[in-house]
Amino acid sequence: MTFFTCRLRHLLPAAALLLAANAVPGQTAKASSGDTPAKTIPSSVPDRAGAYYHEGLAHLYEQMAMTNGRPDYATHAIEEYKLALSADSSSPYLEDGLADLYFKIGRIREAVSVAQERVKQHPDDIEAHTLLGKVYLRSLGDMQGAQANEMLQLAIGEYQKLAEIDPKNVEDHLLLGQLYGFNHDSAKAEDQFKLAQSLDNNSEEAVLNMARLYNEQGQGAQAVSALTSIPETHRSPRVNLALGASYDQMHKPDLAAKAYKAALDQDPGNTDAERALAAALLNDSKLDAALPLYRKLVKADPTDVESTVKISEIERRQGHYDAALSTLDQAKTLNHSADNLELSFNEAVLYDAMGQYDKAAATLHAVLSATAKPDNSYTDAEKSNRAIFLDRLAIVQNEQDKTAEAVATYKEMAALGGPDFVLRAYQGEVDSYRNTHQWKQALDVAAQAAKALPDNSGVQLVYAFQLADNGQADRAFALANAQLKHTPADRDTYVAMAGMNLRLHRMADAMKNLDDANGLAKTPDQRLSIDLLRATVLDQDKKYDEAELEYRKALAIDPNNATVLNDLGYMLANQGTHLQEALKMIQQAVALDPQNGSFLDSLGWIYFKLGQYSLSEENLHKAIARVSSDASIHDHLGQVYAKTGRLKLAVAQWQRSMEEYAQSLPADADPADVAKVKRSLEDARVKLARNGGADSKP
Repeated sequence: MTFFTCRLRHLLPAAALLLAANAVPGQTAKASSGDTPAKTIPSSVPDRAGAYYHEGLAHLYEQMAMTNGRPDYATHAIEEYKLALSADSSSPYLEDGLADLYFKIGRIREAVSVAQERVKQHPDDIEAHTLLGKVYLRSLGDMQGAQANEMLQLAIGEYQKLAEIDPKNVEDHLLLGQLYGFNHDSAKAEDQFKLAQSLDNNSEEAVLNMARLYNEQGQGAQAVSALTSIPETHRSPRVNLALGASYDQMHKPDLAAKAYKAALDQDPGNTDAERALAAALLNDSKLDAALPLYRKLVKADPTDVESTVKISEIERRQGHYDAALSTLDQAKTLNHSADNLELSFNEAVLYDAMGQYDKAAATLHAVLSATAKPDNSYTDAEKSNRAIFLDRLAIVQNEQDKTAEAVATYKEMAALGGPDFVLRAYQGEVDSYRNTHQWKQALDVAAQAAKALPDNSGVQLVYAFQLADNGQADRAFALANAQLKHTPADRDTYVAMAGMNLRLHRMADAMKNLDDANGLAKTPDQRLSIDLLRATVLDQDKKYDEAELEYRKALAIDPNNATVLNDLGYMLANQGTHLQEALKMIQQAVALDPQNGSFLDSLGWIYFKLGQYSLSEENLHKAIARVSSDASIHDHLGQVYAKTGRLKLAVAQWQRSMEEYAQSLPADADPADVAKVKRSLEDARVKLARNGGADSKP
């Protein structure tokens, strides 16, 4: 670079003032008209003084154009850059300035043209390719669709050339890796990041980019491995934050919290680290540790609505409903825009937890109505949020036994379009009917969905499941097998077939399906779902030791998976083993999902096993309030009443249990369970008869 280009940035302000005193806007433009520069014959020797003069004017006009929004000043700036280049055509600094100005005023094509011309003149010049690469990079964010993809390919080509010219430039390899990542070429991206790291073992950027790439691919373990290759004593706050995010993706909030804590210790004023630590503790159900962090955030910024809502969530999960409601009211006073969806969602969940279903439904209806678009022209993000609110509304409606309303809500979800929303909506409709033993309606809805969406594999599997449950196993498996395409997506089909075989008590076939699914599992989440279903099959097949191993494998993948915690705890409770451990697991599951009727039933049942009948009764009542059609919950409450000497109430519950069993599908009515409830009912009636219809003391 010339002496003039090195010193120009420091000399420019003074030079610009001198030029401004002697320059009249428009004078220099007389040298040419439009955007065509005057035909100045460049000297073989650069006229650096002339270039310096014109570049100073160009910079002055550029500043005036940007400050005042005057396109005529931008035109003058362009002319001055061209005159400066006529005086010193070899200056990459001037070409960069002209290209940058074109970019700033939205003339992308000219910016690219300037940079391309320099590369054409100097094909092996690093600065020329660097300039063109920079222009392509700047242009990427300003384009969409096919244009953006074309610019991406051009940028990749330039940085490939730069990597060839100067193979030891770490920054170029990092940028090329990022571009490959944008191009969904993860293997090439990984190669570039590794090459950058090999050139500079201390390159934090190489490690961070590699970790980001792995996380985008769902390979959290590899991301952690890359980040932990940096010794703990050498990790910066950025590395520790990235490590925490990787652990978050792996569903390991305890390790995430440790990494975030390290980042916060290094940088105590880092609110991002503090917020991430609070969220990790909350995800780990360490409510008492998360609460003071959120309160500290709110104290530092009293307008922090998000943290205030999190405080309310913690209070709700701790069972402090009045305090949670008061905190939400405080958040409302801070939320001036009145469109905080998380706030409204938490308010609905809180009312639901309090059993105030009408208020919960009203809150959800209000949000859905306020954000509705008659033409259904929602963005993808708006569709996703709307689906969450619709799903929660349908759950509340089902808790109120308003099946028709719940079905209508799911139909509204299906109208959002998109395979995921449609599948969830149809599944929701089917489940709503199943919850109230309306088996024919559930089968009819599934059949309609399968006919309407013949190419949607998920919808076809929903229909197959209903066929299997309704005694049409051959048709069900023929339909399921037709969904196998010899692709990784077959994993979901095998899992669905395993579920069907489980309900048909074909345990060996179910295990074979799960083996096939496991061979296609690539991520921890995929393996977790398979391990959980395998544990369920073994549990129902009364192979409890093997089931426990599978449950614990799933728990190792995600220690905070509420379903795994509940199911393992319930199995241990039924076996009468490890009751204290089972209690902690089920309590954690309920803390994670307080409105889940099955989890509340499990909690009531473990309290019964521990002889804590008052707590057992309390939680079983909560469970029945949410899932009134479950025969086993009525049986459990009957046993509590019998144990506490209230035989009349016990008889009523066992009668209800028998009624629910009578309306259940064969898969939901184990003959042994039905026989047990029947014996309990008959024995209780005999005891009442002996006592003249009076309850007996326990």
